[in-house]
Amino acid sequence: MPTHFELLRSSAPDAPRRGRLVTEHGTFQTPGFAPCATAGSVKGLLPEQVTASGTELILGNTYHLALRPGADLVRDAGGLHRFMGWKGPILTDSGGYQVFSLAGKRAITNDGVSFAGPDSGQELFLSPLTALEIQRDLGSDIAMVLDECPPHACSRQQLERAHSRTLSWARTARTIHRDWGGIDRGQALFGIVQGGGERELREQSCDELVALDFDGYAIGGASVGEPKPEMHATIGWCTPRLPEDRIRYLMGVGDPDDLVLAVCRGVDIFDCVAPTRHGRNNRVWVPQGTLNLKNAQHRESFVPLQAGCACPACSNFTRAYIRHLAVAKEMLGGILQSLHNLWFLQSLMRGLRERIETGSTRDDLLAWFRADYPGWSTDRAT
Repeated sequence: MPTHFELLRSSAPDAPRRGRLVTEHGTFQTPGFAPCATAGSVKGLLPEQVTASGTELILGNTYHLALRPGADLVRDAGGLHRFMGWKGPILTDSGGYQVFSLAGKRAITNDGVSFAGPDSGQELFLSPLTALEIQRDLGSDIAMVLDECPPHACSRQQLERAHSRTLSWARTARTIHRDWGGIDRGQALFGIVQGGGERELREQSCDELVALDFDGYAIGGASVGEPKPEMHATIGWCTPRLPEDRIRYLMGVGDPDDLVLAVCRGVDIFDCVAPTRHGRNNRVWVPQGTLNLKNAQHRESFVPLQAGCACPACSNFTRAYIRHLAVAKEMLGGILQSLHNLWFLQSLMRGLRERIETGSTRDDLLAWFRADYPGWSTDRAT
């Protein structure tokens, strides 16, 4: 069954949407959140624990998996699904984020990106072709084009160069993907909108990518150090120019209030390392905001992290116990906090879906979020 997106409810191009992405490995309900399994695992969690949270889609990383264990080994193991024991859909990033994050350890030309391989010492060259070849070997349901994600604080000349190069690589990748059989082969291909904080470049990127007729569209470079109002302005420029019948993906964003605001502007998919990274660092999300479990105020707090939460951490343990684990540096502490954060986000996304299904508008969703999640602010979008 070819991967395809079904739009179930929408009132305008930049309004909240309800849909589902159907793949050979299952269906992903939208709007929805995908935790990162960068190196083939959602850090600290078993696949069945991730599934139990309500997670349907996860994200793997082309760059990291190509270096270790190697795409050929994953292919020989039967693909990434079988290799890591994940039965649901998988999206793989192309390595474009590493163009940004490893700026001092890579060299870019119009042909592609050469990485020094800081973890393993192994060099890696990614081009529009090799990025797709690796993702084909990994066997993900959704592949991403190679892009150049420029830093927020860069010159106009650098921004325009990255913008132009990303579009050129997208054209090449689209041709390759079609030559291989396109989406009918079982792997969708998404284009990535770049252009920094420049509206003209963002709109041009959207229009040129739409003309290439990708299977879905991602908004990249929107969480690379820019102020929050700029990030949400960028989303607002892009979503009205993207096709209503194709899925929209905001890359690398995971804070609860940012998710709600982006859903209100018509975004469907999100990914981020935040739930598990914060969990490993003893930062827990609750409706009242963020808790630091190492704080002394939780030492004798014999209540769950969040009242009414059905996650394993809240169902079985108290704040006092989880704080004890954190202070004692027991790995179970990070696991429980990561589980809770993931359940928290999936519960939030489920609440958004349910309300959009019943006709809630952007204002309705914001009013609900402000009432039920009083510790989070939506004011930073303006």
